[in-house]
Amino acid sequence: MNNINKIKGIGPKKAEILLTELGIETVEDLLYYIPRKYIDRSKLKQIDTCENEDIVTIIGTITKIVLTGSKRKFLKLTVSDESGILEVLFFGGANYLKKKFAQGDEVLFSGKIKKGYLPQMIQPEFDFAEIGEDKNINTGRIIPLYRSSETLKKAGFDSRGFRKVIKYSIDNFLKTVHDKIPENLNNKFDLIPLKDALYKIHFPESLNDTELARKRLAFNEIFFFQYYLSLSKEWLKNRSSKTLNKINFELYENFINSLPFKLTNDQKKSIKEITSDILSTHPMNRLLQGDVGSGKTVVSMAASITAILNGFQVAIMAPTEVLAKQHFENFISLMPNSLSTISLTGRLKGKKREDLLYNLSTGKIDIIIGTHAIIEDDIIFKNLGLIIIDEQHKFGVNQRAKLRAKGNETDLLVMTATPIPRSLSLTTFGDLDISSIKEKPANRIPIKTLSFSNEKISGVYNSMEKYIKEGRQIYFVLPLIEESEKIDLKSAIERYEELSTSVFKQRNVGLLHGKLKNKEKNEIMKSFKNKEIDILVSTTVIEVGVDIPNATVMVIEHPERFGLSQLHQLRGRVGRGEHQSFCILLHPNKISQTAKKRIETMVKYDDGFLISEMDLQLRGAGELIGNRQHGHSSEFEFVDLTIDENLIIEVKDIVDDLVSDIKNIDLAYSEIHENKFSQIFWGIRKKKVLSILA
Repeated sequence: MNNINKIKGIGPKKAEILLTELGIETVEDLLYYIPRKYIDRSKLKQIDTCENEDIVTIIGTITKIVLTGSKRKFLKLTVSDESGILEVLFFGGANYLKKKFAQGDEVLFSGKIKKGYLPQMIQPEFDFAEIGEDKNINTGRIIPLYRSSETLKKAGFDSRGFRKVIKYSIDNFLKTVHDKIPENLNNKFDLIPLKDALYKIHFPESLNDTELARKRLAFNEIFFFQYYLSLSKEWLKNRSSKTLNKINFELYENFINSLPFKLTNDQKKSIKEITSDILSTHPMNRLLQGDVGSGKTVVSMAASITAILNGFQVAIMAPTEVLAKQHFENFISLMPNSLSTISLTGRLKGKKREDLLYNLSTGKIDIIIGTHAIIEDDIIFKNLGLIIIDEQHKFGVNQRAKLRAKGNETDLLVMTATPIPRSLSLTTFGDLDISSIKEKPANRIPIKTLSFSNEKISGVYNSMEKYIKEGRQIYFVLPLIEESEKIDLKSAIERYEELSTSVFKQRNVGLLHGKLKNKEKNEIMKSFKNKEIDILVSTTVIEVGVDIPNATVMVIEHPERFGLSQLHQLRGRVGRGEHQSFCILLHPNKISQTAKKRIETMVKYDDGFLISEMDLQLRGAGELIGNRQHGHSSEFEFVDLTIDENLIIEVKDIVDDLVSDIKNIDLAYSEIHENKFSQIFWGIRKKKVLSILA
């Protein structure tokens, strides 16, 4: 594809800015730079029909040009049409703009009307009227607006500048675009031609055009993304040679039969899927997702026993010492005594650490459970075969890769208590096979969720006192640590001081927030778990998975500041014992309609999978998952994960069939990483695919 400096007006300096700021290196990249939104300037109005504050487009003749002002020059144009007179004022670039206009020019102006002695437009968009030619790209039509930083704007790449260079690219290079999607698929999905889509996404004749173009370009994006994904999976399977041994399942069966509870059907299904992966000839890459309290830990135990019986060691990594210790205690209490399980954190020093390292390297330890301390260079395994990562989004891609490199053809199981919407699981998490636990254990009592305005806080306090007297404990969660001047929210520190010195001065009130050192956090959580703290005031640092059965009340102040999935995760800190648990949402009287919808959803539903789908609808994919820590981007150029789920599913099935028919997987895979990429992947930017699938 042509380099960006082939475009008129883009020299080496501007090309460098586009590359640095946006990753735009080629004309292809520029054509796929999607507008952030559109403004409809297609309806022309006569001057005398314009009302104050109207945003309109008029076409008129310049009758007078005046450059005025002493310290700061501004340009005043007198413009007339057959109905009246308009003053057009420019305060920025007045000297430059004066040279562009001449009396008698016929010009389209788009902007907001200010009514006075004469109606005015200040700093409007404009285009010179060129009848019969498609030259008006800034006014008189639906125009695109593009994302632009201050650096880009200074280089001339505001929305107007982008429209200019993109129009030039379309006029001169669109003919070089070749559609790589088979015609039968274009017909099957009722897609417009690729060239038309690239034109219409930038210069639509109607808003319907923009959706037709988006769908066509989204299809390309999904198709080639899924193609790469499917091909990569096949390539990895072909090159793997994992060692398998004959297994005596007696120990495994004894473990399952000795459990003090009955496995749910989803747990059994997940165990079967994971066991099958561990006993296959290629490394496992699987995500185990389960709602809060659904029982993922016992599934990870079954996976660990299978790996150990196959002759391997197991490493389990958790994001904090609190969670690592909890996993260790759970494993010790339920796993067979014949298996050697140890805990490792950064605190372990001296002779104890030396002994641990020796036993691990000689194979005397079967399972090691710890924090990121497990990935340190001196941690050497004899035969690491299974890695289990809890709350995988807390770890970066490099940390995960470093741990995996300590074994050979190592199986990987990552776990999350945040259910993932289906469209996200098929795209953003598409490199992983997925097991889901949707059922909750039969003995789990549903949490009752209630919402109150701040006016009812005294009643909430009375209820809190009632449950403390019954021996229960309470979480009290706020979104901020300190008072913000810009946002009128009660801080955790302020609320802690109020509760501890006034409302509950006879009770033990603790404070937990992100600015505390890890040692302090651990001590506070230990005190809470040991029932030494009645009320724990906290920000959102309360760990997912922390199991304190005696904590039965969760008060969340300012729930309007949280997303649905985060509210659901916080709610999951209670409801883990034999007593009825409650989640109380304490909100201001005036909140947005979206916030009301979130709160109503929390009160009505407790299904994390359903809530995750609703969260995606309300917030969108980018805000929902942010920048994925393990190396994947959450952003597609054209795909809308809230409406394209069915398209994603259909395309995935088609692509899997196409890849299964490829005779030489190695050749097909290598071509993607060579210079033939653009020929294969017309319709999705190379850097975007490679960043998503890094």
